[in-house]
Amino acid sequence: MEIQTPDWVKHAVFYQIFPDRFARSKQPRKRLLQNATWEAWDDMPTLQGYKGGDLWGVREQLDYLQDLGINAIYFTPIFQSASNHRYHTHDYYQVDPMLGGNPAFKELVDAAHQRNMKIVLDGVFNHASRGFFFFHDILENGPHSPWVQWFKIEDWPLSPYNGEFPANYEGWAGNRALPVFNHEHPEVREYIMEIAEYWIKFGIDGWRLDVPFEIKVPGFWEEFRDRVKAINPEAYIVGEVWVDARQWLDGSQFDGVMNYLFAGPTIAFTAGDRVDIEQVQDRSYHPYPPLFAPEYGEKIQQLLELYPWEIQLTQLNLLASHDTARLISIAGGDRASVELATLLLLTYPGAPSIYYGDEVGLPGRLDPDSRRGFPLEAHWEREVLEYHRQLIALRHAHPVLRTGSYKILFAEGTVYVFARILAAQEVIVAVNVGTEPTNVSFEVVDLQSQPSQLLYGDAETVWNASGESSSLDLKLPPRSGCILG
Repeated sequence: MEIQTPDWVKHAVFYQIFPDRFARSKQPRKRLLQNATWEAWDDMPTLQGYKGGDLWGVREQLDYLQDLGINAIYFTPIFQSASNHRYHTHDYYQVDPMLGGNPAFKELVDAAHQRNMKIVLDGVFNHASRGFFFFHDILENGPHSPWVQWFKIEDWPLSPYNGEFPANYEGWAGNRALPVFNHEHPEVREYIMEIAEYWIKFGIDGWRLDVPFEIKVPGFWEEFRDRVKAINPEAYIVGEVWVDARQWLDGSQFDGVMNYLFAGPTIAFTAGDRVDIEQVQDRSYHPYPPLFAPEYGEKIQQLLELYPWEIQLTQLNLLASHDTARLISIAGGDRASVELATLLLLTYPGAPSIYYGDEVGLPGRLDPDSRRGFPLEAHWEREVLEYHRQLIALRHAHPVLRTGSYKILFAEGTVYVFARILAAQEVIVAVNVGTEPTNVSFEVVDLQSQPSQLLYGDAETVWNASGESSSLDLKLPPRSGCILG
């Protein structure tokens, strides 16, 4: 079958927002809570405290995002919930009133679309919460509830809160706060499909699917795709799969996954032995042990061969998310690690995703610390913001950096060099992750031109032509990278 993916994603630069922590509206609004006791914005986040970020606040920051070069936003869950991260869904048809409810979301979607920015929502369809109406009915009425078949009830009575007793129903990862849907039940399946359709009709541009690998009912994700794409053929469907995702990426289910298979090796290469193992060891991606350029090249080559090219171009590439520590904290505060990794991220095929605050140097160890409030302007790392702006602008300015093929030219020791090629457009990207300046020379056979204009970074280049082939002499400072056009 011919694989079709949404064209806009190939040209998107995503920004991931955790709504409680990005921005609180500064305008007078009709709020549900006038004098809420929010946790102080700059205090260390806690597992259960709210900081009071809202969707009006996001709308007020659209100019900032647009100026940065962002043209797509992925929101972690925004539906009504009794948790600051909102993965405990109460009502799939209501945006959380603390965020401004459905009206604030409608305003935001319209304002984003006026700026040609896309909005992708988090779909948490594997499990709901104890406060979800249908499950709550079972808690009140036991076996008499008409919704009994909707969940995986094992015995009676249910114990949703008291851990001294068995829960007697299946919770996600054994967590009784998150009752798992019975996806085999046709009414549950239909219910989820209708939620997906409802919000696409509302105007969202796609779904990011939470733990989709947990739903093993045959044909479920195929039907999900068919029904979403019937409403908007350009809607983006991206799954949270941390490992080899080939079974979902044959064109019949997802358009892409969160590309942790890119994040792991890229961090292991750029941060190397600086990686704080405590921040990564219990995650499903592996930014360790340190990699040298040949091993990094090998892993990238394998990744590029894993999925069809059409799918590679709509992968959601990232270095950090709400489920990981932030890279600056993983790398023990080493700024060069972050800049080098960001350079590799923004020159790689697929849609790059910036986790809110990374572009201004926000640190954060594992959750809840990686979900801090977006810093006040006085605390921004200006040079970090500057190189994010530059790299995003270069990606937008050069189609070759978005959809060009990827060809490794040189990978030895601490130096990694590749080309992106699109018809007559050619660019070369080089990084030296070592702590010493380096001078390398290698033969280049696959390029028609000799890119030597410095578009980004610092390097000295000399091209030597001899007969059919030419060679490139490249001088790179320590811990640095460049783009040649």
